[in-house]
Amino acid sequence: MVLMDPIVYQVILSRLTGIVQEMTDAVFRTGYSTIIRESHDASCMLVDADGNAVSEYVSSPLHVPCVAAIVRSVRRDFGDDIAPGDAFITNHPYAAGLPHSMDMAAITPIFSGGELVAFGVSIAHKSDLGGVVPGTSYGLARELFQEGIQYPPVRLMRGGELVRDVEAILRANSRTPDLILGDLRGQIGSTRLGERRLHEVIARYGLADVLATFRRKLEVTEQRARAAIREWPDGAHEAEAFVDNDGIDPNRRVRFHARVEKRGDRIRFDFSDSDDQAPGAINLGPALTRACVHYALIATIDKLLPNDGGLEPVCEITTRRGSIVDPHFPAPRSAYSPSTNAVSLLVLEALSRFVPSRTMAANGGSGGISIAGRRPDGSEFNQYELPASAWGAIVGKDGPSGITVLHLNTNAASIEILESEFPTRLRRFELIQDCGGPGEFRGGLSQRRVYEILTDDAQLGLRGGIHAEGPKGALGGRPGRVGCCLIDPGTSRERALPSRFAGVRLRCGDVVQLDKAGGGGLGNPRERPFEAVLADVLDGYVSRAAALAEYGLDAQRLDNELARWGAGELVAK
Repeated sequence: MVLMDPIVYQVILSRLTGIVQEMTDAVFRTGYSTIIRESHDASCMLVDADGNAVSEYVSSPLHVPCVAAIVRSVRRDFGDDIAPGDAFITNHPYAAGLPHSMDMAAITPIFSGGELVAFGVSIAHKSDLGGVVPGTSYGLARELFQEGIQYPPVRLMRGGELVRDVEAILRANSRTPDLILGDLRGQIGSTRLGERRLHEVIARYGLADVLATFRRKLEVTEQRARAAIREWPDGAHEAEAFVDNDGIDPNRRVRFHARVEKRGDRIRFDFSDSDDQAPGAINLGPALTRACVHYALIATIDKLLPNDGGLEPVCEITTRRGSIVDPHFPAPRSAYSPSTNAVSLLVLEALSRFVPSRTMAANGGSGGISIAGRRPDGSEFNQYELPASAWGAIVGKDGPSGITVLHLNTNAASIEILESEFPTRLRRFELIQDCGGPGEFRGGLSQRRVYEILTDDAQLGLRGGIHAEGPKGALGGRPGRVGCCLIDPGTSRERALPSRFAGVRLRCGDVVQLDKAGGGGLGNPRERPFEAVLADVLDGYVSRAAALAEYGLDAQRLDNELARWGAGELVAK
């Protein structure tokens, strides 16, 4: 156990948190692309010399275990050839543990008195790194090489000077090089900022106390997690979740499975019974699988439990090589988000058997949409978004509506930004009535976006959704409604697309409607209070017909209340 003055520990800890907040703000404020500047698909961290996150203020909780793998890959590949003023980059899912090759990490070593003591790290999505389709995110990929150029850990700066050859390769392999380099320079700048701020803390409190704070923070996290687990009943529980398809076989649902065994303060997660690796791009690497486990464990124990390297020794994780959660190279990885959602959901479900008060219905899922191509003036664009869906209901609460779910934690770009920067017009942006699963606690409502294309050269891609079977309810709740993606809805040309595809050609005047799935309900719908259903009808969340059919309300009583509230027009519906 690390012994140090508790006041000094808390002061240094607060300074470290402030440093990473400042780093993160710098990335968002200097971002060139909307996916960073508006949607905040980026994270920053300070990690110790061994790669353990010791200060985190992340947009994506999944990035934390990935950063550990990234830093360890840099140390593995460069050994002692790391010096002050260096900066490294990588986007390689296998060589460095990135979620997928569209994410680029910037890594800056931090030295004190000639000793390597920490790293500043930033991960951020990139608008285009080459590949088969504009935007790189190829939902139909069959191997990693179709998912853009792959950078193992490489040195971008030496002694504070840019390595021009690496920058030239970056520029030559992107359809939007100015966005790529602008975002990357912002990431490097944020890690340099973290370096300067950490030097200030070391100068004030001394290196010994700073390093002791690193170690103590990890110890405290591990101790808190083990103390909570020790209170749970011993036993083993299993759960499974599915993804619609892998993008190659539209009729093949992909199964994720875990067995969670708890004994004393030890907990083991075994994913060996999950499906074999997929030919399509929904595979996860071990770092991402671990990240889902850490996320679910924090959600079950205490949302204030730090997401740092102290969780690594707590979670014993077993995977099977060649499976969907531990694939062989070069299995594609670009459409990983729906898979991480499935893994997090099933782990949460298994953990809720130990802690029933944490029971939650399934959510509306995740997965990016890309509209990319050329503007009428010939310039390239990539409108990449991470659309929100809806949470499932939890014990005692309805599911939140129209927000990203679980660990995705990003923002939807505003209509004003999209219409000012891309050749699209947003015709509709709304919540979808009746899509939330009925229950004593209702599932959240997901969102609908309807786009009109304003250029003759565009391609549409979708990297996930729930179109096959609605998100399941819990404890007697009903599933949420499935999502859909339609081209030219309501016309004779209407066609439905699957939840994963790429390269669908669009021309000026085409309309794209994307509906995300609703969250599952929790508990018997007939036990939902009349007043809660009435409020849902008045708010437009639930139709009168659904209130009668799903919740069993008395029609006369409902109509009388609607009239009393001045909503008599709803009676006819």
